[in-house]
Amino acid sequence: MSDQIKIKAFGMIAEKMGQEEILVPNPGSTDLLLHKLYQEFPQLESMKFSLAINKKLCSEPTSIPQEAELALLPPFSGG
Repeated sequence: MSDQIKIKAFGMIAEKMGQEEILVPNPGSTDLLLHKLYQEFPQLESMKFSLAINKKLCSEPTSIPQEAELALLPPFSGG
């Protein structure tokens, strides 16, 4: 059993990454994942985006469950 997580990127984030979906080994937590993403895609560091795990937004460092699906969401527009 592999402990890979699927990351889906939307909008400008997908454009910066050059792809809408990647599979990566689960680093265990969102802060470790962000560090890894910033290493691979340095242009993301200057962008604002939200992170969702299994369709739930998380605003602080969170552990990532096995085989989770994560989404990188651009800022929502509107009021």
